[in-house]
Amino acid sequence: MKSTIIVIKEQLKYFHLIKRLSLYELKSKNKSNYLGMAWEVINPSIQILIYWFVFGTIIQRENIEVIPGVNVPFIAWLLAGFILWTFFYQATIKGSKSIYSRLGMLSKMNFPMSVIPNFIIFAEFYVHLLMILVSVLILNFMGFFINIYYLQLIYFIFASFCLIFGLSLITSTLSTIIRDVHMFLNAVLKMFLYLTPVLWPIKSLFADNPTILTIMQLNPLFYLIEGYRSAFFGTGWYFIENWEYTLYFWLLVTLLFLIGSTLHVKFRRNFIDYL
Repeated sequence: MKSTIIVIKEQLKYFHLIKRLSLYELKSKNKSNYLGMAWEVINPSIQILIYWFVFGTIIQRENIEVIPGVNVPFIAWLLAGFILWTFFYQATIKGSKSIYSRLGMLSKMNFPMSVIPNFIIFAEFYVHLLMILVSVLILNFMGFFINIYYLQLIYFIFASFCLIFGLSLITSTLSTIIRDVHMFLNAVLKMFLYLTPVLWPIKSLFADNPTILTIMQLNPLFYLIEGYRSAFFGTGWYFIENWEYTLYFWLLVTLLFLIGSTLHVKFRRNFIDYL
């Protein structure tokens, strides 16, 4: 518990630095490209079109039923979930290697190491906000207009950030000690794409098998993606109507953060030894 308080205080104290470093990270990543930050939108857009072509056109996927009586085109349904998946995948992968890839500069730093995963996540967070804006414009053009349920996006964005930061504290620490952790995580997350409701309407697929559906829902991404879609398509207040799932999600995030902060504070004094 003490470690958790230490990490939280460090994030609050150096929040201004986190913002500056995240902007620098984002700009430096794209400075050598002619199109600059436009690639942050182009890359996920190309991926969405590929998945839509394979899973929507070739397979001839019908409209997806988000709630009884409400069907949406597959491309709209895919877009609403894929933007969150992209943020989660990129931020988690980059967060996991954020510390060991910067071991050479640790001796020159005058800020706590727990700031490093956070500013990496923030750099991806700016891209995520941009993708949300683009998605809103596209969905409105398709007839899914801005509604009162959009307000819950603020909650789900915050929830996504908390989940990623908790995971990154764990993985960035373990990856510094054992470099194979990063490679293993990359492989697992690629598999997770097919185990989350990003490409498949899992609720419909396993409607007759509640046991498998319950196991699938243990994945916190299931909760977040369904929440995003509830906001975009105006189907209800997901985090209130599914309050048991909300409770489970926050218990899991709290556990991950407790484990992550404990590991980070315990081992960070020895990080320089892994150079």
